[in-house]
Formats: sequence, structure tokens, C-alpha cells
Amino acid sequence: MRKFAIVLKYELKEYFGNKIFMGLTILLALLGVGVLFLPRFVDMSGFTGVKIVGGEDSEETETPEGGRPLFLYADQAGVVQEEVLAQLFPNVEWRQAEPEAVRASVEAQEAEAGFVVTGKTEYKYYVFNKSMTDHNTALFQEAMRMFYRMDYCGQKGWDLEEVAGMYNVSVTVEEEVLNKDSGSNYWYCYALVIIVFMLIVYYGQMIAVSVTNEKSNRAIEVLVTSTSSNSLLFGKVIAGAVAGVFQMGVLLGALLIAYQANREQWGGMLDMVLHIPGEVVAAFAFFGLGGYLFYGFLYGAMGALVSKTEDISKSSSGLMVVVMVVYFFSLIQLTDVDGVATKILSFLPVSSYSTMFARIAMGTVAVWEIVLSFLILAASIVGVGMLGAKLYRMGTLRYGNPIKLSRALKDLKKSE
Repeated sequence: MRKFAIVLKYELKEYFGNKIFMGLTILLALLGVGVLFLPRFVDMSGFTGVKIVGGEDSEETETPEGGRPLFLYADQAGVVQEEVLAQLFPNVEWRQAEPEAVRASVEAQEAEAGFVVTGKTEYKYYVFNKSMTDHNTALFQEAMRMFYRMDYCGQKGWDLEEVAGMYNVSVTVEEEVLNKDSGSNYWYCYALVIIVFMLIVYYGQMIAVSVTNEKSNRAIEVLVTSTSSNSLLFGKVIAGAVAGVFQMGVLLGALLIAYQANREQWGGMLDMVLHIPGEVVAAFAFFGLGGYLFYGFLYGAMGALVSKTEDISKSSSGLMVVVMVVYFFSLIQLTDVDGVATKILSFLPVSSYSTMFARIAMGTVAVWEIVLSFLILAASIVGVGMLGAKLYRMGTLRYGNPIKLSRALKDLKKSE
């Protein structure tokens, strides 16, 4: 235990004494908090739909005419109603012009957009640079439909409001979700799956590189004679886990707290990503950490099977394939968390780190299933940790070409 504590202390010092590691963690946390506090200091009502709470801009104010984008229209069919355009485009200044002038003004960038109505159901749209968020055609099409209805009802002598009221009758629904709202919980589950995948890949590679570096500079020859392989591998993996949990805890905790403090200013629009229930965060912490430890021991063993850092990718390629397959399959199965495939995966140690907390967040899962899944994961961590330590011990003093995992397992079996 004393040797393990020494290794753990040394590895933690390597992480937390690294200025880049600490600086990046603090910088990303501050940037995230700064973005989430923006609505308190900057008017983002156009994006969030909420004015700054308690600020001078809380009162509704008229946008000055000169500050609104200018749109031109030419009405060759005699159907355009400016009051309809004003309703559908509330932040736009409209002016009527000749068809040639509409195109020329847009081309000269004097107007942001132009419409030429050539018939009751036909029009041309002119824009200089069309952005990816340009919804002008969809809104103007709705305006054209309204013009057509108004004209048609006028010719028939019908009351448009009465006809519209018949088709757009208000329906009241009272919805009560008795268990989980999968639609609302989908996006934060999606984000958490990505986060735990990044933790496993990033820190797993760091553990493998750390092991290989010691082997390449011959430091391992001294280490294995002064301490046990169990202490070395467990110290490295657990130190990486502590560093990963610290970094992700700081980032995720800062974002969740900052959003909770500014949720009203955001109008709740980020709830689908940052309004995560406590039980889901707890499940993510336990199963995510378990998945990291499970793969961390395997990455450490893979690092001991090579002598040069450039061979790590070759040695761990099979392990990386497993991680990637589980990752993509977990994302795909988020739409069917109560399916048979997801239920099976939630009990397998290679995949329970992502599928079980997804079931907790979005599906129906019994307490005994959660306990059983975690016990299987914990037992697997111990088992793979012991196996990884043996592979680590066997591979540390072998130099030259990378050792294949199948060959290493055979040699390990013979030695026993």
C-alpha cells in the first residue's frame, strides 16, 4: 500500500504540476461561465427571447426605423398587404418599388432582400449573400398563402377570420409524463456519452504513453525492482482517473452552476443540454468513472507491450476499435433505450459506462438492474486491473518489436 501511495502521489504531481493541464482546465471553465453569464450584460433577446433581467433594457422599446433591415417588394399581381408582411417580419422595414429597382437595390446592397410578386401564387426572391439561417422565403411563402386566402374569401364574400377560426381551432392538451421524457433528456445524454468517450480515449492514451516512456528510457528496469507491477499500474490508472474526474468535474460543474444561475436569462433554452437531473449526474459519475478505470487498465497494459511511443497506436488499435464501436452504437441506441440491445449492453462492462446512465435518464430501469450492472462493472475493473498488472509486469522488460496481445496472453498462461 505504501508503494502504491508513492506511485499515486508521483503521478498526481505530474498531472497537477503541469501548467498546461491546470491552465487549460481553468481557462475552459472561465470561458464556459463567461458565455453563460453573457445575457446578464449583453442584450441577447433576439436569440434567447428574454431581455436582461433587472437591467435598463427590460422594458420593451421600439427599434428605430434606421436600425432595421430594409426589404423591398414589387406587387405585379395586386395582392400584397403590408400589414401581413409587418406581422410576419416584425423587425423589417418594407418599401414598395418597381421590379427593376428591387433587383438593382439588392445588387447594390442598398436593401438586404427583395421580392417581386409576379402572380397570385408566384414570386421572385433576390438576396445578395444568402446565409445558412435565411428563412425569408419560408416566411414570404406564408405571406403569399395569406394573400391568396384574403383575395379568395373576398371574391366569395366569405369572412376570412371565421374560415381561419374553423381550420385553426384551438385544442387544449393536458400532458402528464409519468416516468421519463425521452425527448427532453436526449441531448444531455448524447453530450454525456461523448464526454465519457473523450475521457477514456484521451486519458487512456496518456496512461499508455506514460508506461511506454518509462520503458523507452529504461526507468522501468529500476521501478519494477523497487515496487510491484500492481502498485505501478494501479497508481498510474487511478492518478489518471483523479485527474480526469477533476478536470471534467471543474468544467461540467462550472457550466451547470453557471447555467442554473442564469437559466431565467436564457429562457430555459439550454435545458436540453445543461439542466441535468441529480440522479443522472450521479449515475454518470459512477458508471463513467468505472468505464474509465476499466479501459485505463487495458491501455496501461497495451503501453507495456511496446518499446516506442510511435508503436502505441498499433498496439492499442484493437482496443480503440472496441471503444469506437461501443461509442457509436450507444449514440444510435439512444432512441431506443428500452430495447433489448441496450438492456444487454447496460450489463456488459465494455459498454455499461454509457448505456446504463442513458437508461436511467431516458428509460425504465429497476434498482436491482443498476446495482447488478455496477457490481459487474466493479468486478470487471478488479479483474482487468489484475490482468493488466500481469501483462504490465511481463511486458515491461521486453524490448524490440511490439508484442501481440494474443502472444502475451499465451506467455502469461505458460508462466502460470
